[in-house]
Amino acid sequence: MASVPPPASAAGPPLAGWRMWVAGARPRTLPAAIVPVLVGTACAAGMRTLADGSPTKGIIVWRAVAAMVVALAIQIATNYANDYSDGKRGTDDPGQRVGPPRLVGWGLASPGAVKRAVLVSFAVAGLAGLTLAWAVGWWLILVGLVCFAAGWFYTGGPRPYGYAGLGEVFVFVFFGLVATIGSAFVQTETLGFGAPSTLPASVRGYPIVTIGSAIAIGFLATALLVVNNLRDIPSDTLSGKRTLAVVLGDARTRALYVALVALPFVVTPVACGLGGRPLGAAALFAIVLANKPVLQVLQGASGRALIPVLGQTGRVQLVFGVLLSIGLFVSA
Repeated sequence: MASVPPPASAAGPPLAGWRMWVAGARPRTLPAAIVPVLVGTACAAGMRTLADGSPTKGIIVWRAVAAMVVALAIQIATNYANDYSDGKRGTDDPGQRVGPPRLVGWGLASPGAVKRAVLVSFAVAGLAGLTLAWAVGWWLILVGLVCFAAGWFYTGGPRPYGYAGLGEVFVFVFFGLVATIGSAFVQTETLGFGAPSTLPASVRGYPIVTIGSAIAIGFLATALLVVNNLRDIPSDTLSGKRTLAVVLGDARTRALYVALVALPFVVTPVACGLGGRPLGAAALFAIVLANKPVLQVLQGASGRALIPVLGQTGRVQLVFGVLLSIGLFVSA
């Protein structure tokens, strides 16, 4: 359908065509999908006997690619679903909102078109997920359906949990624990508990490293949502959207953001040390990038000034995840 220019109060030039759909996919949030797959896959390195002499240390590449497609497609589907549901409810009113453009709320695309984008994205995730279920176990289909439901009911349905302050729990669980541990599991087909003491420390420490890494990545993914909701406290309050940021208030939300960014730098070296993967501590170098967004939040940045903080937080997560993945893989 032809795009409709956003109201004069919207920031930036009108969007149209593929740029409109890319903006609707919210690319600044995509590190939350990419990083846990990279890290979970790296956690699995060295766990298979065929890793002996193998340049990939036993990683089954096609499974990693399929897991990445699943994670990205679910993230994009959730973003479109959020756009659709918020737009239908009127909580993305451009007269109040200071964040990036929204497709339905700003009249850039019809609700029906955005809903179709949700279904297409979920279908892509489903097809990639079926290949993993075929290789690993059909019970993975149930996990996928739970992920789909969580993505839709975040802001969809009669009682969206994102409007009840539970969005951060969803992000931590699904884009931290489930995505990271799940990406490791589809490689190894085990959680690794009870490994014999005769095995190398990097193998015996697999569950510690995987769970610790999942917690760290979950914190950073949640920080993305927290800074997004911090920016939207005024508009969400007016529209009746009770996010955790609205419930906590401005000052406590800022403190929560700082804690979520800081804690991964505490958890990771402990998990990597106890798990026999010491080079994973290379992720600590990402703290250099964390300085700027944390200072901006502590110094009271608000409204549009928080838009770049979202991108900076995504870069922290991406660099942290890449360095952690490289360190885990090399240490295996």
